[in-house]
Amino acid sequence: MESKSICKFIVSGLLMIAPLLCGAQKVCDKQPWSVRMATSEMMRCPESWQLDFQTRLKWDYCHGLELQSMLDVYDAYGDKKFFDYAVAYADTMIHADGSIETYKLHEYNIDRLNSGKMLFRIYEQTKDEKYRKALDLLRSQLDTHPRNADGGFWHKKIYEHQMWLDGLYMGQPFYAEYAYRNNRVNDYADIINQFVTVARHTYDAENDLYRHACDVSKRERWADKVTGQSQHCWGRAMGWYAMACVDVLDFIPQHEVGRDSVIAILNKLAAQIKRTQDTRTGVWYQVIDRSGDKGNYLESSCSTMFVYALLKAVRKGYICSSYMEVAQKGYEGILKQFIEVDDKGLVSITSACAVAGLGGKNYRMGDYDYYINEQIRVNDAKAVGPFIMASLEWERLHANGGSGCKTPLE
Repeated sequence: MESKSICKFIVSGLLMIAPLLCGAQKVCDKQPWSVRMATSEMMRCPESWQLDFQTRLKWDYCHGLELQSMLDVYDAYGDKKFFDYAVAYADTMIHADGSIETYKLHEYNIDRLNSGKMLFRIYEQTKDEKYRKALDLLRSQLDTHPRNADGGFWHKKIYEHQMWLDGLYMGQPFYAEYAYRNNRVNDYADIINQFVTVARHTYDAENDLYRHACDVSKRERWADKVTGQSQHCWGRAMGWYAMACVDVLDFIPQHEVGRDSVIAILNKLAAQIKRTQDTRTGVWYQVIDRSGDKGNYLESSCSTMFVYALLKAVRKGYICSSYMEVAQKGYEGILKQFIEVDDKGLVSITSACAVAGLGGKNYRMGDYDYYINEQIRVNDAKAVGPFIMASLEWERLHANGGSGCKTPLE
């Protein structure tokens, strides 16, 4: 503990003097990658509600993803500007009575729960009751959220009977942390059931991968009439699922019956991630089950999610330490393939799929051409946040090796 405190003090000191060494309005290359990316995003979006290219207020999972990663940077290095940046979004969106701007419970959109996760730490440090009320409001959605007969949450009210891999990340870590902090021990079985249920519905034994989603009723146009599954394994969907596993395990007690089922799913995912890693670059393709095919491309959000999940899972002992080799090759590949730095030191991450879904108003069939032709963006929040999180895991690994006080990635 003492060596970690000393290391944190030294790195915090480096963060304080780095701007002086590098000049004003620049992102200093003396800093760790996590700090450089977080600082770059703050410079690109002076107001935290502007993250993810927003021009108006929105309570959105992307804000929660990025701002939670910035809180992680604050926890790791102690620079309060990252904490204040996250609080600014919370203060903008949450009213004194705990109601949340643009949030509508009756829509039953599982995505809307993800941003609630950052409120646990903000409430813990500020003790402002509006955050506790907002947390209670978000948790209340789960009491009446539509479910299938086997207990699986619908992805949204408008997507009847559908479970998407994405939804596990959006809802379950929030659900688990709320249960942990409020001693709701009976919730753990339901949380575990979500992972087991979506695995059963989306697993394709023929290619040994998890498909993006499943319509349990098998009525949706994009759904296979026999299995109910969507057509492909989308990289980011599998990334959401892997991150959901490693994050939810932080809050499910070790003695809880069924916890080992989540770890087993995580091990299966780790094996899939290893098998589908591009041998040349170390990163992963947009459509995993068509890796290397014409039109497919190396995609940054799934790559950063996979590396984060592997690094954390190895650190926590959930998967074999041999996966560190996969994670290292992946992280180095991310830096080479996707990371760019401009003349002011601003860090960008390229080649991120903007969005991919199924069904909806502008109907999406989820075929191969659909996935490879969706918009590709630079600095998409769904790549930025996991890159910061993966970098923090990498920096932790290096800080705890050798003398314990190496500057990360020097």
